Amino acid sequence: MQQERYERADQLNEDQRPEKTSETEAQLDPQRQQQAREYARIRRRLWLLGLAIAAAGLVILFLFRLDLWLRDLLQPLAWQPLAGWYPLQVAGYFLVLLLTYELVSAPLTLYRGYILPRRYGLSVQTLAAWLSDLGKGLLLSVILELAALELIYLLLATQPLTWWLWVALVMLFFSVVLANLAPVLILPLFYRFTPLPDGELKTRLLALAERARTRVRGVFTMHMSSKTTAANAALMGLGNTRRIVIGDTLLNQYTPDEIEVVLAHELGHHVHGDIWKLIASQSLLTLLALYLINLTLHGLATPQLGYHGLADPATLPLIALVSAIVGLICMPLGNAVSRYLEYQADEYALLTTGKSEAFRSMMTRLANQNLAEAEPAPLVEILFHDHPSIKRRLEHAEAFARRQSGSDLGLASR
Repeated sequence: MQQERYERADQLNEDQRPEKTSETEAQLDPQRQQQAREYARIRRRLWLLGLAIAAAGLVILFLFRLDLWLRDLLQPLAWQPLAGWYPLQVAGYFLVLLLTYELVSAPLTLYRGYILPRRYGLSVQTLAAWLSDLGKGLLLSVILELAALELIYLLLATQPLTWWLWVALVMLFFSVVLANLAPVLILPLFYRFTPLPDGELKTRLLALAERARTRVRGVFTMHMSSKTTAANAALMGLGNTRRIVIGDTLLNQYTPDEIEVVLAHELGHHVHGDIWKLIASQSLLTLLALYLINLTLHGLATPQLGYHGLADPATLPLIALVSAIVGLICMPLGNAVSRYLEYQADEYALLTTGKSEAFRSMMTRLANQNLAEAEPAPLVEILFHDHPSIKRRLEHAEAFARRQSGSDLGLASR
C-alpha cells in the first residue's frame, strides 16, 4: 500500500506538486514521535549488541590464541612477492575473520537492516532486493578494506618506521577520489537516477546553486521509493561530478519552497567547504589511529608473544582492536563537529532563502516521515547524533524568524 502511494506520487507533474503545507502537516505527530523514540532506542541497543559481538570475538581470539592458530593454518598461503609481505595470507586471514563475524551476526544484521525498518514502515523492499543490496555493499566494502589492508602490510614489511604516514597519505587521496566518483560509480549500484524534467523547480534549484557560486552537473531524481518511505536530498560529488540529487519521496510530497530550503542547506555545506573539512578531520583521525596502531605493533608484535614481526598476518586483530577503540573514543568529538557544521548549513539556508516557515514545516514533516526523534536525551544526542536534534533546528528557525522580523521592523521605523 505504501509503495503504491509513492509510485502514484512519482507521476505527479510540476502543476500537481503541492504548493502549500497544511497546518496539520506542519505539526509533530505525537504517535509518530512515540514510534521514533522506540525505533531509536531499539537501534541503539542493536548497535551495542553488534559492538559486544565484535568485542567478544576479539577476546576469544586473544584468550585462546586463535589469532596465531589461524595464521599457522593459513601457512600454505605464505607466498612472499617481497620479503616479509604475505598478501595471500593476509587476504585469507581477513576473509576468514570477516566471514565468521558476518555469519555470527547474520541474525542481528537481518533484524536491524530488514525486519525492523519494515516493522516501522520505513522499508518497502522485498527480502530478495534487500539481500541484493546487502551483498553489493559487502562486496564493495571487502574490496576497499582488503586493498587498504594489503597496503598496510606491504608498508609494514618495507617501511616499518614510517608506514603509518604513507598509509595516511594514500587513504587521504582515495577519500577525495571516492567523494568524486561516488555519484557516478557507487550510488547507481543501489539507486536509479533520472534527470529532473525542466520546469519551475529545476530552474529555482539551479538558480540557487548559481547564487552560491557552485557549479553543478544537473538536477537528478533518486528513486528511493522502491526501497524506503523516508525522504532525503543532497548535493553530491566533487568538481566535475557535483550534482543536485532529490529523492522522489521528497520531490513528490514537499512544496517547492521546502525543497529549495533543503537544497540551500546542502549548498551551505559546499559554500563553507564542509566536505573538505570532514575529509581533513577524518584524515586526522585516521592518522591518529595509524600512529597508535604503530605503537601497539612495535610494543606487542614480538616473538615473546608469538608474532613473527610487524607484518605478521596474526597482528590483524590488534589493528582491528586499536582502530575500534580510537573510533569509539573519537565518535562524540566527530559528532560534535558534524552538529556544528549542520547548524552552520541551516543558518546558510535560512539566510539565503529567508524562508523560515518553509524550513520549520520541512523539518517537522521530515521528522514525521523519517521517524526522526525530535528531542533525544542530551547524552544520547552528544554520543550518537551527528545532526542537531529536530527540536534544536526548529528553535534555530524560530530564532531566525524573530531576528528577521525585528530587522524588518527596524527598517520600517526609519
